[in-house]
Amino acid sequence: MTTWNRLRISLVQHASGLEPDDNRSLLAELTPSDSDLVVFPEVFARDFGKPGSDLSPYAESTDGPFGTELSRVAGERGATVVAGMLETSGDPGGRPFNTLLVRGGAEAAYRKIHLYDSFGYKESDALLAGAIEPVVVDVAGVPTGLMTCYDLRFPELARRLVEKGAELIVLPAAWVAGPRKVDHWRTLVRARAIENTVFIAAAAQSAPRYCGHSMVVDPLGDVLAEAGDGDEIISATIDRAVLEEARRTNPSLVNRRM
Repeated sequence: MTTWNRLRISLVQHASGLEPDDNRSLLAELTPSDSDLVVFPEVFARDFGKPGSDLSPYAESTDGPFGTELSRVAGERGATVVAGMLETSGDPGGRPFNTLLVRGGAEAAYRKIHLYDSFGYKESDALLAGAIEPVVVDVAGVPTGLMTCYDLRFPELARRLVEKGAELIVLPAAWVAGPRKVDHWRTLVRARAIENTVFIAAAAQSAPRYCGHSMVVDPLGDVLAEAGDGDEIISATIDRAVLEEARRTNPSLVNRRM
């Protein structure tokens, strides 16, 4: 990967609906034209619906209608665009993968490893977990790791991504609203940035079902941009000099003994 200096990031905080055609049309409507990297939330292609819903009818291949439109929009904007979708998996029970699709200046797919079997939900009933294969992709020279929503609660995945060279972690989410949930979200996003001295770009679905508060956080935990809880697009420019200074100031990756 080539050395980078700055990267302009936009996070699209928007609630996806239950009609895939409507969500797909939003890609062109909401993708800014002045960013290197644009991040949409988890399952933007089609929301989860009611807990326990059968999601198999909404699964697509990565080169299906959603992936094709994502590639078109990314090419038109001259950017790398990341968005969540339900991907066909070959599971005998028909459960799709919860997949992040990266298109445009870079191409990759990440299938969510940690399914949301927590806080009264059982995501594994409707979705299939991806293989334990951390994914790092080159986005305009920036080594970029991919995580999805509940993955945030598992610090070992973020550390594995950084061990593979990630200097930015992209985190699309549909962080379910509820007591303490915004506080958990903000705390954990900043913690993953601080403990790994890495940038985090976390794009969330908006209220009322989800928490919003999409964030770009730098390697010392400073919040460069943060949304409220409604539909919003926020932007920030990350600077590699900040990462280098953070890792000189806090060389915790070098000082590890375990």
